[in-house]
Amino acid sequence: MASLPHCLSARPLVVAAAPGRPGPGPGPWLRGGARRRNAAFSAGNAGRRVGLRRSVASAVEVGVGEDEEGVEEEEEEVEAVVMPERYALGGACRVLAGMPAPLGATALDGGVNFAVYSAGASAASLCLFTPDDLEADEVTEEVPLDPLFNRTGNVWHVFIEGELHNMLYGYRFDGMFAPHCGQYFDVSNVVVDPYAKAVISRGEYGVPGPGGDCWPQMAGMIPLPYSTFDWQGDLPLRYPQKDLVIYEMHLRGFTKHSSSNVEHPGTYIGAISKLDYLKELGVNCVELMPCHEFNELEYFSCSSKMNFWGYSTINFFSPMIRYSSGGIRNCGRDAINEFKTFVREAHKRGIEVIMDVVFNHTAEGNEKGPILSFRGIDNSTYYMLAPKGEFYNYSGCGNTFNCNHPVVREFIVDCLRYWVTEMHVDGFRFDLASIMTRGCSLWDPVNVYGSPVEGDMTTTGTPLATPPLIDMISNDPILGDVKLIAEAWDAGGLYQVGQFPHWKIWSEWNGKYRDIVRQFIKGTDGFAGGFAECLCGSPHLYQAGGRKPWHSINFVCAHDGFTLADLVTYNKKYNSSNGEDNRDGENHNLSWNCGEEGEFAGLSVKRLRKRQMRNFFVSLMVSQGVPMFYMGDEYGHTKGGNNNTYCHDHYVNYFRWDKKEESSDLQRFCSLMTKFRKQCESLGLADFPTAQRLHWHGHQPGKPDWSETSRFVAFSMKDETKGEIYVAFNASHLPAVVGLPERPGYRWEPLVDTGKPAPYDFLTDDLPDRAHAVHLFSHFLNSNLYPMLSYSSIILELQPDD
Repeated sequence: MASLPHCLSARPLVVAAAPGRPGPGPGPWLRGGARRRNAAFSAGNAGRRVGLRRSVASAVEVGVGEDEEGVEEEEEEVEAVVMPERYALGGACRVLAGMPAPLGATALDGGVNFAVYSAGASAASLCLFTPDDLEADEVTEEVPLDPLFNRTGNVWHVFIEGELHNMLYGYRFDGMFAPHCGQYFDVSNVVVDPYAKAVISRGEYGVPGPGGDCWPQMAGMIPLPYSTFDWQGDLPLRYPQKDLVIYEMHLRGFTKHSSSNVEHPGTYIGAISKLDYLKELGVNCVELMPCHEFNELEYFSCSSKMNFWGYSTINFFSPMIRYSSGGIRNCGRDAINEFKTFVREAHKRGIEVIMDVVFNHTAEGNEKGPILSFRGIDNSTYYMLAPKGEFYNYSGCGNTFNCNHPVVREFIVDCLRYWVTEMHVDGFRFDLASIMTRGCSLWDPVNVYGSPVEGDMTTTGTPLATPPLIDMISNDPILGDVKLIAEAWDAGGLYQVGQFPHWKIWSEWNGKYRDIVRQFIKGTDGFAGGFAECLCGSPHLYQAGGRKPWHSINFVCAHDGFTLADLVTYNKKYNSSNGEDNRDGENHNLSWNCGEEGEFAGLSVKRLRKRQMRNFFVSLMVSQGVPMFYMGDEYGHTKGGNNNTYCHDHYVNYFRWDKKEESSDLQRFCSLMTKFRKQCESLGLADFPTAQRLHWHGHQPGKPDWSETSRFVAFSMKDETKGEIYVAFNASHLPAVVGLPERPGYRWEPLVDTGKPAPYDFLTDDLPDRAHAVHLFSHFLNSNLYPMLSYSSIILELQPDD
């Protein structure tokens, strides 16, 4: 809690009184409807457009009060009234000049300071709501901001001295409404502060507001000068990134299914009760799909589809309120505390929390989208625009966030700092991160350098070698110490895997790893060498730039695309339920159904699919770099061949706890593989492996086959804890007997063989008949040989020869 600065009470406000009206003190004339966004600014609405209109000399013209007949706004002169202070809210609060920094609503000693950036607005007002008035779509009090005293540079500010507990806020802005010029100022809208720490509208997930409204009025939570949350001594875990095993999960989907048997399914609290499962699985980091405030009913008014994934942000500071058991209770503070509780409890179990953040676009869409926040505050600042106001669409979602604009990049850095310092998250995965490397709308030599630069062809959207935003994040004293993961491509065709500007800090979702591993494991010729590169941490992508294996986030499946089970079940996508005639989703999936299309297949096909799922998981866990797998893949979750389930709030996107029990064999295998990786010092190296410890093999030891027709890759690796391990992949349709490296005084003992049925696919020490299972292959092992089925993988450990 900070003290009230002296400047807040030192400057009088210039306000206005319309003839025949009282001055701007308490009274019902200040109340008015909050208005729907995108409503026409017409005479029929004039009675509801209370408060600020436009600057006249040094005064503020105040509109007329409620008029049920909707008469046109009166055009009358106003006279300036200079007052040392202004009372509002029933006399309980004083309205003072305020400060331009920090941006947002800041609780200070004695009141709250409000500050918001808007360069293009000609007038502004602060709108205050009680929760009941917000639900009724009415503004409780509207405070006009005087351009002389409530504006510093391009920041509008005001200090409300007094008690604002359980109040909410938003802003109105007046100015030019000219889409062809990139301006969308509309005084009929109350917009959300980009810096609001909680956004309040509907309280229950999937339930429209009054009258079936999917977009009811929203407002920001006014913070308290103190925090009631007990972190219980929580500190960052700070795992070295090379030691992570990442689990990508959807917060709601994780516990929403009835089989989860949690008290609050689909919530932060519900997920907490399942964290022990993740610990047992061997996961030490969760990557949460978007948990910023978004509208799950975004598409609902025109279809029955839901925005389930959440890649359509309304506010980047607010946690998703309807992911909390408390909803909008306590003005969203309970939701904030629930998210904090999730992070705290994850840390107690040794699990870091990474957030998937979507700074490439917002929910406001293109010129036909709603005016919610950024667009109504300063559209030309926050979005990447063409000369005639058109929205660049590098995101594929209608607009592109203007990331490298000075104001926007400061906003993004402030937001990331908040989630690290206040919410204790451990890092971020940046969706379509290549957009953050593109030049902003203001990017031209005159704007940046003050004069033309000969030969400089940089224009809006041009990829920058040293993007200012990435530079700021990378060198920030707070953010430089957290995990930073880029999805290094965008919908505009920019693909930067291996080339993302990194400052030796940024890692990447390695999409090339995914594609190569899929090709090799399903038996496509020509990928043996590429697969070996993937096993080494993709040095062909990262070594020359000074990065390490752990800069590669290795994955085979993620939230978008086929699940692991569907990858081995379907050759084609089946997205008709999305309502887009199967046109949406990726067509190039690199999948293989193992001989028959769909879930209903013969026994031999199903056995092959089980082997293939295990083969993919083995490749993830023995590769240098950071393994990541998607929620449910450990038990074989299927989405019925739908590879783009963004719009389904039902079982297809829910973790099936009942299916996990039915498929316990695969879940056991995956859990044992993650733990094996942690036991092996050699599988999480800080640098790329060299010939001193890594040796490649073919069907015969020391003779690797890198030809175009090779479908066999094997290696042995010296390990400080295991001594040495041998790993082989046979992606051929033919079985093979492989020769093992000679190690005098030692013998090779099988540990993993995906060609065997469970539980013999992973031979744990506590397996009752483990010795017998090993003895069955002793005649091969005694001759330094091992038989492999087609499409199988093995791991052997070196043991002293007794």
